Amino acid sequence: MKTYRLIIALLLMAPFIACTAQPSKKEVKSSASNSDKIEAYYFHFTARCTTCKTIEAKAKESLETLYPNQIKQGLITFQSINLDEASSKPLAEKLGVSGQTLLLVKGDQKINLTNEGFMYAVVKPEKFKEIINEKVDGLLIK
Repeated sequence: MKTYRLIIALLLMAPFIACTAQPSKKEVKSSASNSDKIEAYYFHFTARCTTCKTIEAKAKESLETLYPNQIKQGLITFQSINLDEASSKPLAEKLGVSGQTLLLVKGDQKINLTNEGFMYAVVKPEKFKEIINEKVDGLLIK
């Protein structure tokens, strides 16, 4: 019976073990020039779990819902970047990204929301939306 429980537990955990979110500081300075534009990036690999896809969808949906005017004006953008494609390497290197990462960038400011995405996008999407709102509002004020 213990073996059966262990097998079930491992099967339930498999999708989460497959994802290797990039641990990083939440807010980091980069060498990019100052800008009024906020760029949201979701870096991922070709093979993705349900949680990875949900983080991308919920982040994009939250930005579109919370900031429709800024998106229309091009002040806020969202890009999904596949790290397995050669064309993504220069941007990933510039931003210091090597794994699944949800990143907000404004000029020389970077806010990493990867951990929040993995914690809340699936189980508490409203909490995830609140965090995105708080971080983007903070960048809009600066």
